[in-house]
Amino acid sequence: MKTQVQVIAKTRIQQPNRALTALTANLFVLMLSAAFLVTGCKKDPDVTPSNSVTANAGQDQEVQVGQTVTLDGNASQDTQGKPLKFQWAMVRKPAKSTVSLNANAATTPRPTFVPDETGEYELELTVSNENGQSKDRVLVTASVSQPVAITTNITVKTVLTDRVANPELPDYIVTKSIAVSNELTINPGVVIAFERDARLDLNDNGGLIIARGEPTKRIRFTGVQQTKGFWAGIMIYSGSNANVFENVDIMYAGSRVLLSATKAGMAMFGGGKAQIALKNCSFTQNDGYGLYVQDEAILREFASNSFTNNTEAGILLDADNVQKLDAASTFTGGNGRNVVEIISSYLNGTNEIVWGGFADKTPYRVTGSWLTINTGLKLNPGVTIEMPRDGLLTINATGYVLAKGTTADKVTITGVSRTAGYWRGLISYSTSTLNVIENAEISNAGSTAIVSGKKANLAIYGNKATMSVKNTRISGSGGYGIYSFSGTTINTDAATINTFESNAQGNVQVDK
Repeated sequence: MKTQVQVIAKTRIQQPNRALTALTANLFVLMLSAAFLVTGCKKDPDVTPSNSVTANAGQDQEVQVGQTVTLDGNASQDTQGKPLKFQWAMVRKPAKSTVSLNANAATTPRPTFVPDETGEYELELTVSNENGQSKDRVLVTASVSQPVAITTNITVKTVLTDRVANPELPDYIVTKSIAVSNELTINPGVVIAFERDARLDLNDNGGLIIARGEPTKRIRFTGVQQTKGFWAGIMIYSGSNANVFENVDIMYAGSRVLLSATKAGMAMFGGGKAQIALKNCSFTQNDGYGLYVQDEAILREFASNSFTNNTEAGILLDADNVQKLDAASTFTGGNGRNVVEIISSYLNGTNEIVWGGFADKTPYRVTGSWLTINTGLKLNPGVTIEMPRDGLLTINATGYVLAKGTTADKVTITGVSRTAGYWRGLISYSTSTLNVIENAEISNAGSTAIVSGKKANLAIYGNKATMSVKNTRISGSGGYGIYSFSGTTINTDAATINTFESNAQGNVQVDK
C-alpha cells in the first residue's frame, strides 16, 4: 500500500489539474504587477534642500516672576549661510499678565522680557529671508519663591541673599522686633519686609551691618504693608566702622518712637557713638524723620542720599555732623518740612568746619532754642540758616564765623518765620580776625534782649571781641540792626557800607 500511495502522488505532480494551473499563473502575474508598481512609486530618502531656513527658539526655561528672561534664537540657520530676519511674538501668557515684547527688541535674536505673573509664557520665533520662512516656539514657566521668616535675634555671622527675583516681593519677613549682635551682610537685591511695629536694633559690642546694594539691585527695608508708618524702623547703637548702607531704601517706617521721643526710618544713638556710612540711600514714606542722628553719633560718610515724603523733615542731626552733608544729597520733595533740621548743640573742633549749600537750595533750620559755635565755621555762598522763635546763635571766643557770600549767592541768617523780631539774634564773643560777614543778609531778629538789655539782629560782646560786617543787608530787627558793646571792635564803615531796613530802634549802636 505504501508503494501505491507514492506512485499515485507522483502521478499528481506529473499531471496537474489544468484549472488550478491557470489560476496560479494569474495570481503570479498580479503579484509581479503589484511589486512593479510598489517599486516604481517608492520615494528617495528625505534630503534637506540647499536653500532652506530653520527656526530655533531655544530651550524651554523655568524662571521666577520678576526675573529677566533672555530669549535666544541664535541657533536658527540658513543652509546657505545667508542673514536671517527675526520676529518674536508672545502667543500665550497668564490671564492677568500685562507683559509684552518691545517692538524693536522683538526683531532681534535675543530679546528680553520680565514675567509679571506666575504661569506659562509661550513665544513664537519666525525667521525668514529670500530662501523661505520657518517658525519655532519656546515655553517659559514662571513661578514665585516664598519669603523666609526671620523670627529670632541674629547672634551669629549671617548673610541674607536675594532669593526672589521680583524686586517688589520680599525675600525675608521680620515677624517681630529683632536685635543684631553679630555681623550681618545683606546682598544686592534683598528685600526685607517688617510686620506691624517691628524694628531692627543693630547692637554695639559685636553688631555690625554691611548692606551694599547696586544701582540696579537696591536693598530695601520696607513694611509688609506699604503704608506710611507701618513698622518701627532701624535703630543703630553699633559703633563699628564697618557699618555701611549703599544703594539702600528705607521706607514706610515710623510707627513708634525710636529715640528721644522721635520717630524715624533710622535713628543713631549718640551715647555709644553709633556710626555708619550712607551712600546713594533713599529715606521715603516714613512717619517721622527719614534719619535722626543724635548728638555724638557719627556720620562716617554721607553722599548722594535722598529724603522724600517723610512726615517731618527728611533729616534731624547735631551741628557736628552737618559738615558731612554733601551738595548732591536732596532734602526736598514732599517732606513735612523741606529743610535740614539741626538740634540744639555745640559745634566743636580744632580746624575750620565748612557748611556748604545744596544743589536743591535746602536751608538749614535750628529746631531747639540755641546753637553754639566753639570753632571756626565757614558758611559757603548760598547757605541759609533759619532760627526758631526766640532762638539764639552764639559764636564763642574760641570760634568764628566766616560768612562770605557773593552778589548772586548771599549767605542768609533769618527766622523760620520771615517776620520782624521773630528770633533773638546772633551774638559774637569771637576775638578772631576771621570773624567776617560779607555779602550776606541778617534779618528778623531782636525778639528779646540779646545782651545788656539791648535787642539786635547782630551783637558783638566781650573783651576784645571783633567782627567785620560789609555789603550785608540787615533788616527787620525788633531793636538795633547791629549792637557793638564797649571794648569790642567793628569796622568803622559798618554804618555806611551795609544796607539797613526796618530796624525798630536804629541801624547801628556802638557803646563807648
